[in-house]
Order: sequence, then C-alpha cells, then structure tokens
Amino acid sequence: MSGLGGLHEFMAWDGPILTDSGGFQVFSLAGLRRISDDGVEFRSHLDGAVVHMTPEKATRIQNGLGADIIMCFDECPPAGASQQDVETAVERTLRWAEVCRETHGREDQALFGIVQGGVFPEIRRYCSERLVELGFTGYAIGGVSVGESRELIRSVTAATAASLPSDRPRYLMGVGFPEDILNAVECGVDMFDCVAPTRMGRNATAFTESGRLRIRNARYARDEKPIEERCDCVACRLYSRAYIRHLFTANEMLGPILLSIHNITFYQRMMRRVRKAIREDRFLEMKRKFLSEFRAGASNRMQDHCSGRS
Repeated sequence: MSGLGGLHEFMAWDGPILTDSGGFQVFSLAGLRRISDDGVEFRSHLDGAVVHMTPEKATRIQNGLGADIIMCFDECPPAGASQQDVETAVERTLRWAEVCRETHGREDQALFGIVQGGVFPEIRRYCSERLVELGFTGYAIGGVSVGESRELIRSVTAATAASLPSDRPRYLMGVGFPEDILNAVECGVDMFDCVAPTRMGRNATAFTESGRLRIRNARYARDEKPIEERCDCVACRLYSRAYIRHLFTANEMLGPILLSIHNITFYQRMMRRVRKAIREDRFLEMKRKFLSEFRAGASNRMQDHCSGRS
C-alpha cells in the first residue's frame, strides 16, 4: 500500500480514515481461530491457509496503511461469557495494548486503546484505568453490541465512558442505530462506527427522520415521492420511491447503492444536528425531539400496514 501512496491516495479520500486491528475477527471467526498470549492463529475459510496475527503485526500493518486513527489488537469476549473468561480476555487485551504502544512507529497516526470487560462494570473500570496509565491518544469502548440488549448496551457504555478521560476521544465500536448513537452521546461518547447504514440499505431499508422505510413494501410501487422530502442525496434528488423499489424487485445493484448513499447522508445530517445542539447546550432537547419524530413515523407506518393500507 505504501507504494500506492497509502490509503488516502489509493482511495482518493482526503478525510479521516480509521482502521481496526483485526480484534473483531478474533470474536466473529471464533470457529476458525486459536488464541494464545502471543496472538491469534486463523485458518482461512477460503483455502485453509494459516494466518498468525500478533499485536506487533497488527500495528505494523496499520502503520503501513497510513490511516489517521489505528486500533490496538484486542480480544473481544462474546456476550454471555463468564466473569473468569472476561477477566482472561482483559488481561490479554492489556498485554497486547502495551505491545502495540511499543511497536507503534508513526507520530502522524493516533493509536487508540480498546476497553474490554463484557457486562461487568468493575472489570471495565479496571481495564480503563490500566489503559489510561499506558497513555493513548484516544480510547475505544469495545465488546458491546455483540448480543446484549439495548438497555444493557447503554448501561455498559455509560459506565465505561465515565471511567475514561474527558479530554481524549471516546469511541464506541460497532454501535450505530440512531437511538443507540443518541443514547451514547448522552453518555459522553464522541465517535461511532457501524455497518447499519449500508447493511440496512442493501436490505431495502431507508432511515428517515420519521422512522425506517421498507422500500420493498407494495405501498411504494407507484409512489412518486423521494425517499425523504428534505434530503439532498442523489437518491432523493433524482429518483422516486417507486423506481428504487423497482430496482430491488428486479435485483438491480443500483437499488442497494442508492439506499446506502441515502442512509449515510441521513446519518451525516443527524450528526450535524447533534454537534450543533451540543454547541448550543440543548442536546437533550434535540434528542427528545428527534426520537419522538423517528418513533412516531415508524408507529404510523405500522398502523397503516395493519389496517391494510400498505
């Protein structure tokens, strides 16, 4: 990648880029890997080849890619893991974080430590304290949204964010539905990432300020309105709900592309509202109004569906 100018030049993107270390794959590919204190051995699901990932290797790869923010290699325990298994994963995560910090070789990249600890607040506080002692540019809250309820995600996020320094970025990993983002902002979280906008777009669901719109529904077959009246994305400027629905029913790839673009635009617009509300010291008011409209629209569409107007 360095021969191609790094990620920014390769992608023709001059905005910020964040790369993960592969720690999530330690969780998601549980059936294809073996963990030791040195690292993780993966077996490829394509050809059976063995790949050994270590904290040193994960850091050097990210240094080479040239992202603006890079992550420490970590072990993410699954939802429902015992306290003993979570404690073991946290100790390993802390050892790897120290190695990543020692290996990190670029001053123009921010290295974030990742807080693990499952659903155990005391273990998360311990992990946070140890990571802060090591000293990182920012801190990520990992290991949530791996099977827990929304209420549990919120309580774990709140407890973890409160244990991290307020003068460093706090990043919630893998959480990204609008309700969850707004709840996390209230807890003091600054950054998020999630596949929700594009995954939901690929599956014919659009986010709008009045709730989710499932474009495959028959009610949109002759609907000439855009996905969202006040949206300025290319999907809403140029195409109707009926046309985008047609693309999905015809299995045309343009449908998922257009809804993904719309959903990302929706998220960017929502986050602009969040930042503005924070600057004006009225975030809680903004959150209440946003969620009231978001949920009301979803409820109204459900009533229409149940009364036969879909």
